[in-house]
Amino acid sequence: MCVESDGCEIEGCSSSDEVRTLSGSMSPSLKPSPDLHPCKPGQKFRAALLKCRSPAAAAGILSFGNVLNYMDRYTVAGVLLDIQRHYEVTDSGAGLLQTVFICSFMVAAPIFGYLGDRFNRKVILSCGIFFWSVVTLLSSFICKEHYWLFVLSRGLVGIGESSYSSISPTIIGDLYTNNSRTMMLSVFYLAIPLGSGLGYILGSGAKDAAEDWHFALRVSPFLGITVSALILVFVPEPKRGSADHMEGRIKASPSWISDMKALAKNRSYVFSSLASAAVSFATGAFGMLIPIYLFRAQVVQKEVEACTKKVCSSKDSLIFGAITCVTGLLGVVIGAATTRFCRRKTERADPLVCAVSMLGSAIFICLIFVVAKNSIVGAYVCIFIGETLLFLNWAITADILMFVVIPTRRATAVAFQSFTSHLLGDAGSPYLIGRISDEIQKSYASSELWKFLSLGYALMLCPFIIVLGGMFFLATALFFLDDREKAEQLKKLMQEPPPSSVKVISKRGPICTDV
Repeated sequence: MCVESDGCEIEGCSSSDEVRTLSGSMSPSLKPSPDLHPCKPGQKFRAALLKCRSPAAAAGILSFGNVLNYMDRYTVAGVLLDIQRHYEVTDSGAGLLQTVFICSFMVAAPIFGYLGDRFNRKVILSCGIFFWSVVTLLSSFICKEHYWLFVLSRGLVGIGESSYSSISPTIIGDLYTNNSRTMMLSVFYLAIPLGSGLGYILGSGAKDAAEDWHFALRVSPFLGITVSALILVFVPEPKRGSADHMEGRIKASPSWISDMKALAKNRSYVFSSLASAAVSFATGAFGMLIPIYLFRAQVVQKEVEACTKKVCSSKDSLIFGAITCVTGLLGVVIGAATTRFCRRKTERADPLVCAVSMLGSAIFICLIFVVAKNSIVGAYVCIFIGETLLFLNWAITADILMFVVIPTRRATAVAFQSFTSHLLGDAGSPYLIGRISDEIQKSYASSELWKFLSLGYALMLCPFIIVLGGMFFLATALFFLDDREKAEQLKKLMQEPPPSSVKVISKRGPICTDV
């Protein structure tokens, strides 16, 4: 039997089915009542809707939303050559787009983390997606005399996307646990490289099809508005900590200040956040500037001409986007599988896998700048291997956080980790690398060769930052077991006893049944 909240019986349900309401499920031990009547069409629709609100469907929708999140972010990078030519800006001016985006993103992240731990998360997510989609669409109509307004629009998009990145992983964390959670978070974080790669492909593809780079910003907004509606309809709002098999309910944290103090004392959380900052530094600079670097390499090799036409060549953005998609898939899958295997050998597997992959990635990223002048194919091979190793740690880092932070503090932890990684990482790296390149170019007479070399010298900073990130993951491994144990003990201390009865509300009045 299936029962709606107003006492109607849904046809086609067996007697062993759960009693369902719009807010969740109750025990099937409640007896059928002779007062039940067939459901009206609207009530049947609501009941069918409840059945669609499965954890798998929610995780799928949230993962697709994350694809759009990063697709929108890197669509601009896919047409950056055209933006540089259209607005007549330097390397540092082009890097400023990403810097402003990330600065607004990281400032908004702690605010959304606070809201996500205390209010309805899916409403915040839906509003955030709708906001950034509308702003992205409007930014495509900004004329060339108002570059500052285009930069400002990227800052507003960053605020909208911050709401999504800060809150959505915590919903998945409350729907799954242990290896299932690792797998679903792997799928969710697969969206980072997949969405980034699709952003390059979408940007360059839409530009080529319309012969106008502005159309690159007019596709993803419509997908974003669709996902906004899907989240409201199909994604549930699980109780915080419900997947951790806790009896009763975990008490909410008393204040945001106490949350921040606890996170600051959590050594695994602090070191893994610093490691994430190193990853963000490299990916932020690479994502914006590597396609330009590879284009200049081909100009030096006289395979292509310098960009002086209305529409610049988009081949490198397409190839780099495709490589990012494939390496993202491989990295996340290999990372999840490697971690599961290594957990049989050591309980410190999560941070150790991250550390080894980071150190290996730095080697191949260094090789990019050695071979690019003579072989574009060799550069792409190094990018493929380096990115695969770098992407191994995306989902694992999120899983480390879930292990060492209690459920009622996770949204704040995700948000502040996002804030830290962007503040020390990609908030400044695109502009910094571009600025270094500009200053090196001023040292000698301008030429296509020197433009290529100067950007390469500036990008060489990234491998050294990646090595530093690997060191931070090794430090995380030292404290991981202690912090995980502390989190488990704190969850038990914060439990409230389960209720002894369940109240069922109907039109006839409340009915209490013992559980």
